[in-house]
Amino acid sequence: MMMKTSLFVVLISLVCLRTATAGPQLDDKVRAIVEQKIRDGELPSLVIAVRDGDANAVYAFGKVGAAAPDGRTVYEIGSITKTFSGLLLAQAVVAGQVRLDDPLGQIVPAYARLALAARPVTLLDLATQTSGLPRLPGNLAPADMADPYVDYHRAALKAFLADYTLTRAPGSQYEYSNLGTGLLGDVLAERECTSYAALVAERITGPLGMTSTGMGGMGATLSSPAMAMGHDAAGKPVRNWNFDALAGAGALHANADDMLRYLQAMMDGGKVVGSPIKLAQTPQRDTGTADTRIALNWHLSKVNQQVMVWHNGMTGGYASFIGFTEDGRRGVVVLTNTARTVDQIGLTTLFPELAAPAAAATATVPPAILASYAGRFELAPGFVLTIEPAAAGLRVQATGQPAFSATASGTDTFQVPDVGASLTFKRNTQGEVDGVTLRQNGRELPGRKL
Repeated sequence: MMMKTSLFVVLISLVCLRTATAGPQLDDKVRAIVEQKIRDGELPSLVIAVRDGDANAVYAFGKVGAAAPDGRTVYEIGSITKTFSGLLLAQAVVAGQVRLDDPLGQIVPAYARLALAARPVTLLDLATQTSGLPRLPGNLAPADMADPYVDYHRAALKAFLADYTLTRAPGSQYEYSNLGTGLLGDVLAERECTSYAALVAERITGPLGMTSTGMGGMGATLSSPAMAMGHDAAGKPVRNWNFDALAGAGALHANADDMLRYLQAMMDGGKVVGSPIKLAQTPQRDTGTADTRIALNWHLSKVNQQVMVWHNGMTGGYASFIGFTEDGRRGVVVLTNTARTVDQIGLTTLFPELAAPAAAATATVPPAILASYAGRFELAPGFVLTIEPAAAGLRVQATGQPAFSATASGTDTFQVPDVGASLTFKRNTQGEVDGVTLRQNGRELPGRKL
């Protein structure tokens, strides 16, 4: 599932496909970063789809089983699914079927009690991650953790919400919620007396000709020749995820060819005033993060003096990124079959000038010194870095984020290349590590050791 961009097996053959000179070229620095990750076994395969003006290109690296990936290779796109849910809402609004400020109870009476101080949860609250609902429902108890959403049905969703009491007023605070967006998709589908998969096919993927995009059936099993096998962050093969009631939060599978169709529609439609696509990309609320607002599940962030419209995704075995400049001139989709973030690859493909010219020099650190960095460091209330020694440096994981590798670049200094960040540790007068400073995107965030 999607995580906000913040701090956050074997050697296989390397293949790059469809690099026609007529299409957008992949920056050499970006290519070098990807090729290194493939050689190091961090990513079994990765596909980058680029749109520049009216030209498209797909670049594929690695291999899937015995074959090289290409634009037809299917991956789970995780929380990029949320942008489809936002578009479904925008379509219904433009068609006059619903309004953004409609209370949920007006559409599905079972949710009428979702209110605080007479302020009900609305469709807009769900689509802007400001509903006040928790990240996941408390009664989510998977029978199989390898496929955690498959047995969470509409009855369980309604049972949880019937007893849940909001702790803050809807619309008052941004907090990322797979439950909220899953509920949005389910409400829109229930309103039409259909399933989320059928609604997406009827309203989005069918009209756009996205024939390899869907959930369940197509690509739901590893036996599908077009489906790349997923891997966890450690490189271990994992099963695919399947969804029921919370499908709108992260259920879709797609390939790069289909995602280029979607990307083109989002880039072109964003220029059409009054269109559902334009509405889906219109910023609605603040996120609490500087220079980032949220539209109908799309995030809009100021990057390199431009506004980037974007979303990312991650499931148990896949990661993804989609982003484009607000002016609709350049866009990118990145898909991989490992649960390791590809946000930085997507960002530097979109803005090559942000790519580091070369990897920072690495230093060898004795195991005893690496052990001294271990601990939990609080950078902000509720935001903690957990740091552990690893074979080639450190393993760093922030609250609510996947883990990343950090390599030493100097005394008490480590680089986290996956997210373009660095860590500098602070020692007290006894020489013990008692703090750390995270540097990322021009900002510094100091933290104390707990």
